[in-house]
Amino acid sequence: MGLSLIMVSVACLASILCGRPLIRLLKRWRIGKQIRIEGPSTHQVKTGTPTMGGVMIIGPVLVLITLMYLYTRVAARVGLNFGGVVLVGRSLAIPMAVMLLYAILGAIDDYMGVRGVRRGEGMRGRSKALIQLVIAAVAAIVMNVTFDISRMGVPGLPQPIDLGYAWIPIAIFIIVGATNAVNFTDGLDGLAALISVVMYVAYGVIAYMQGQVFLTMFCMVTVGALLGFLWFNVHPAALFMGDTGSEALGGALGVVALMTGQWLLLPIIAIIPVAEVLSVMLQVSYFKLTKGKRMFKMAPIHHHFELLGWSETQVVQRFWLIAILSGLVGVGLAVFGNP
Repeated sequence: MGLSLIMVSVACLASILCGRPLIRLLKRWRIGKQIRIEGPSTHQVKTGTPTMGGVMIIGPVLVLITLMYLYTRVAARVGLNFGGVVLVGRSLAIPMAVMLLYAILGAIDDYMGVRGVRRGEGMRGRSKALIQLVIAAVAAIVMNVTFDISRMGVPGLPQPIDLGYAWIPIAIFIIVGATNAVNFTDGLDGLAALISVVMYVAYGVIAYMQGQVFLTMFCMVTVGALLGFLWFNVHPAALFMGDTGSEALGGALGVVALMTGQWLLLPIIAIIPVAEVLSVMLQVSYFKLTKGKRMFKMAPIHHHFELLGWSETQVVQRFWLIAILSGLVGVGLAVFGNP
């Protein structure tokens, strides 16, 4: 844990150093956010703000974890042994691969929304959903077959429940669900990044309690990169993470939750993203059932509170406080059923 905490600062510094060059590059390439007309009118001033900022989160995470893995392998080959410390292992290939693949998918979506033929909209929903599903399915099968991950931790039970192959469709649902939930959360300056910090810290602590030090390292490096990104993303944001960041963070979080076995706690730890995606589902369903009426002033739900009169910073800070409390509850419940 000590080394993991140190890596938070290292990842944060690496992310901050990437910030200015990335912003200049995105401005030069005119990769600026397109704000939809139907969104809150106060958001129109954000038009043109560089997006695809998820690169400065995903890049440092993948590079640092890869370097630590190579160091571990080289040290083992030449006989170095620094107190028996192994920095990372091959099991992290799964969350890293999922993070990278969803980042690539998100980047394509971001680019198409800015410069493609579907400017302002991005990829077609069905095409995007299909690719998300394929990535999640491959990840779930690899985790289940190669790493024998099929457990479900239940608070109050001393031992996890083994679901066998029935775990695979559940895992697919969780990965895809987490991906889209974090994506819906990304709509206000700093919101998705702050919520993601809380979620990754929570699962990092759970992984540490289980002795999964590699997974703890992955979570903490991600937290550090997120903190570096927030340096440029707090209100008024100079950079947006876009789908490049939100989809990658959500997909990797789903994998982390599955690897700890404590995925039943994900709706608690990720209470804000869950509320965001549920608000969209309820809004659409209610609109169709009532033939035009709306349950919320606007969905996702953070826009609803904006239209109620809350300032953007109020929404972000209050949602963040709720996320911290729910994260604490989630970690506390994990203590009662630690696989």
